[in-house]
Amino acid sequence: MRLLALAALLAAFLHPGPLAAQERRLEPVDEAAKDASWTGFKKRLLAAIDKRDRKFILGMLDKNVRTGLEGGRGVAEFRKQWELDSEASPLWQELRAVVALPAAYHRPEKGRTELCAPYVAVHWPQDMDAFKGGALITSDVLVKSSPSSSADTVATLSYNMVEVADWEVDDRDAASRQKWVRIWLKGGMGFVPEEQIRSPIEHTACFVKGETAWRLVGFGPGGGK
Repeated sequence: MRLLALAALLAAFLHPGPLAAQERRLEPVDEAAKDASWTGFKKRLLAAIDKRDRKFILGMLDKNVRTGLEGGRGVAEFRKQWELDSEASPLWQELRAVVALPAAYHRPEKGRTELCAPYVAVHWPQDMDAFKGGALITSDVLVKSSPSSSADTVATLSYNMVEVADWEVDDRDAASRQKWVRIWLKGGMGFVPEEQIRSPIEHTACFVKGETAWRLVGFGPGGGK
């Protein structure tokens, strides 16, 4: 995750106790699930990612695609920032992680309607601090007492919004590659696998439906806006 470690440390300093977020849920939505053009495109995109098909990726980019908070735009900038010509490009893992999740429509007062995946950034409530929280993106998440799958389960949560204390915690077993996220609970803290929680400020992919095809118009924190 992750670009969030510094934000988490700052949040913990400014607010050392748990928010009421745990009482609230952010249910998953897939607002384009009935759009055959989207579901077909999504299937082709996931297949292209798995094959590391650079031609497909470049072909679906909007000419003014957003690539991050620094204001970078355009295909050349996207290719540079994501090191698309490198075998070690982080694009494949990051893009697959978000496209595989449900998507929701972002309808700004001005500009085009965009379909953004995952839904977390679009539906994150405005009265909750996006820099302090995360949303569990699966049901029946087992919250562990320590960063280990063998640790005691202290709670079971489903699609809850929680306050995060640390976004990147190593597994208790040094040989394990599993990463954990430390969250606040009513009675203390717990740990959840990092793949089961998303921050609204994490990378979000936003698409626009054109006359003939879907185009990626933004990929970055919160959609690269």
